[in-house]
Amino acid sequence: MARAIAARLRRARALLAMLPALAASPAVFAQASTAAPAIATAATPAAHASAQIERGRYLARAANCMACHTSANGAPFAGGLPLDTPVGRVYSTNITPDPETGIGAYTFADFDRAVRRGIARHGERLYPAMPYPSYARMDDRDVEALFAFLQAEVKPVRQDNPDADMRWPFSMRWLLRVWNWLFLDSAPIQADAAKGEAWNRGAYLVQAVGHCGACHTPRGVLFAEKALDERSRDFLSGAQVSGWSASNLTGDQLTGLGSWSAPEIAEYLRTGRNVHATSFGPMSEVISSSTQYLSDPDLQAIAVYLKSLPGRRGETQPFRYDASTAAQLAEGRFDAAGARQYAQYCMPCHGANGKGFARVFPPLAGNATVLDPSPASLINLLLDGAVTARVETAPTDYHMPGYGWTLDDQELANVLTFIRTSWGNGATPVDAAAVARRRAELGSALTAPAER
Repeated sequence: MARAIAARLRRARALLAMLPALAASPAVFAQASTAAPAIATAATPAAHASAQIERGRYLARAANCMACHTSANGAPFAGGLPLDTPVGRVYSTNITPDPETGIGAYTFADFDRAVRRGIARHGERLYPAMPYPSYARMDDRDVEALFAFLQAEVKPVRQDNPDADMRWPFSMRWLLRVWNWLFLDSAPIQADAAKGEAWNRGAYLVQAVGHCGACHTPRGVLFAEKALDERSRDFLSGAQVSGWSASNLTGDQLTGLGSWSAPEIAEYLRTGRNVHATSFGPMSEVISSSTQYLSDPDLQAIAVYLKSLPGRRGETQPFRYDASTAAQLAEGRFDAAGARQYAQYCMPCHGANGKGFARVFPPLAGNATVLDPSPASLINLLLDGAVTARVETAPTDYHMPGYGWTLDDQELANVLTFIRTSWGNGATPVDAAAVARRRAELGSALTAPAER
């Protein structure tokens, strides 16, 4: 009995000691009075985990993980997509949480090492077709969030990873240890207080999460990107990727983004179109599966950062339109090689004036892709056609037909040359041999005249 009374007295003294603190905090008092502290404590980790997963979902979109880690008609994130490189073919890996063929047995440390160091769980070196040189600069919390999303929200799929088919000596993965020693920069991106919050956020998204340089920065020795940030003029200055010309994203007036405003860049990334251009090829896929889902502040931040990059090619004067070609076409004068084919196949959409129809059929006059030193993307477009990005802001996408089935190599070269040298465009002519090489690579057959 004496012990019980003593215990009650101790509890009473403890309660009295708590009263001043409870009185000073109405919220705490309200929680205590409803006997809910245990529930509140348990909910905090759950809320944190949920927020982390949603952050990871957003980052997976920003990094466009599903596009590369999903094969044609394959399960999401299960890998198997072939990626052609100058030295062979690699396949994207299974990053579903399957414990045997995916990342289900990975710890966060395993995942972090793969994403930011290019080393898989059992020590196998990853080829830098997986852009770990860019991901190496990601924030720790973002990598943790990405891992949480993949483990919690992606359906496990048992699917073995195909073996890479690389030429010797690139088939020897141990050489990637040397490659990493030469080219992998693991230093995190340092914020520049003088640039402002938007610029710094844009730099992080472009350089790290979005890995824009993986396509838009030229590669040098052993296929490493020549630059990883704006300190080099090579950064985002344009490159050749899988037979396409990845655009120059620097401030050059003709072939870069010098004539685009920051809002126009954000509009393009959201919708796949603006007054200057309409998306096609690989960029349509990027917009469809990634950038259209970014928040407005993030799109604006990317635009702010890109607009800060000086031009690489010395193009300081804006495009000057020349109306003489439009006048000749309007009069039915098809003297120039390729003019007649342009009038038949291209003019119904792009017009005699080459100005197209904004946000539907892009202008050809002053178009950065038309003026690009490499005609690779234009050759692809005329051979096989293209489709715009499928986005939630538009009721449908638009398809441009290919003409490789009906125009021979010289005719295609003539049309492209006509486009690249009309309305004030001053790009170099296109050689029929270049069209022939790309036709062979794409398998775009020319139909016999009797069958057209």
